[in-house]
Amino acid sequence: MPVIDLNADLGETVAGVPTADDEAMFAVISSASVACGGHAGDAASMAAAVAHAARFGVAVGAHPSYPDPANFGRHPVAMDPADLSAAVAAQLADLVAAGADLRYVKPHGALYHVVTVDPEQAQAVVRAIADRSEALGRPLPILGQGGAVAAAAASVGLPFVHEAFLDRGYLADGALVPRAHPGALLDDPAAVADRAVRLVRDGVVEVIDGSLIEVRAASLCVHGDSPAAVAMARAVRAALDAEGIEVRAPW
Repeated sequence: MPVIDLNADLGETVAGVPTADDEAMFAVISSASVACGGHAGDAASMAAAVAHAARFGVAVGAHPSYPDPANFGRHPVAMDPADLSAAVAAQLADLVAAGADLRYVKPHGALYHVVTVDPEQAQAVVRAIADRSEALGRPLPILGQGGAVAAAAASVGLPFVHEAFLDRGYLADGALVPRAHPGALLDDPAAVADRAVRLVRDGVVEVIDGSLIEVRAASLCVHGDSPAAVAMARAVRAALDAEGIEVRAPW
């Protein structure tokens, strides 16, 4: 039976207001990347996410960001590597303090994309994750698209897990369509569900020009703050179940 992880970015509370229907999302996913204060989230939202995860049997991952809540972590921030490492370390510590049994780490937003191409920033982020791994007594896998952060993870013996996005447009080079461009966001539950099955079965995704590219991933992401997030996640889970594809966290 094929196996795939289904993850969502959750706990993204802003000024005490949730940006997603977390409870509905937790009911259909296997891993939750929980905001831990960098771009969104606070002590209460982290504790709530941990409680939801325990209730639904979902693995908890940290979703650290540049410390930039004003821009929801979606713009690169020029930071000294030591300062960036300290910021990520503090966010991981806050999520653990909220009771999380931390299983993996997935950078958020601009940080996610920067660490795929910038070795210095990637090493700074990985350094914080390696330190937290040492404190936990086990390696924390890093979830992402590869590149510099995968190399940095390998250099310190941390596992790297590749993911694919179900609700984002792809360019022919495998990068995501920038959010401000046409075709960046997908919201059709049926189309997203079909993409999920195709990714698992064939390892390919249709890009914005209609061609197919190879994308091998062990985890599939639906963003929790998308307007159609719950409908998409439910459609994806139903399609995977119907195809006999087991949804299970790899951590």
